[in-house]
Amino acid sequence: MESAGVRIDKFLWAVRLYKTRSLAAEACKKGKVSINKQSVKSSRIIKAGDLIDIRVAPITRTYKVLDISEKRMGAKLTPGFIEDVTTPDQLEMLELAKLASSAQRDRGLGRPTKKDRRDIERLQQGDWE
Repeated sequence: MESAGVRIDKFLWAVRLYKTRSLAAEACKKGKVSINKQSVKSSRIIKAGDLIDIRVAPITRTYKVLDISEKRMGAKLTPGFIEDVTTPDQLEMLELAKLASSAQRDRGLGRPTKKDRRDIERLQQGDWE
């Protein structure tokens, strides 16, 4: 643990929000990561108390930095460094998105077969006999 700040890409990797540091840096570059509501580069220094917003479709997750570390840690240790403070309406939106995606096709059916697809195309064209 260090009292000075650490790069945002390194911190996101250390607390296991991204699998690799390069993925964290890429997310910063694409504007998916912001600190205290400001979009940041991967070299931005982060300090304890900062709020990190990460856009993960379809919601924005918010984390509060409790402590700083630049060394990757086990998953059990991350609650001492970050706290998930995502708003309930964002979490509800995530649940609705999960329900919507599962409602389209019964679980386990998979993709339509070639015969199913041909039948669907005939139905849509009105050539069903």
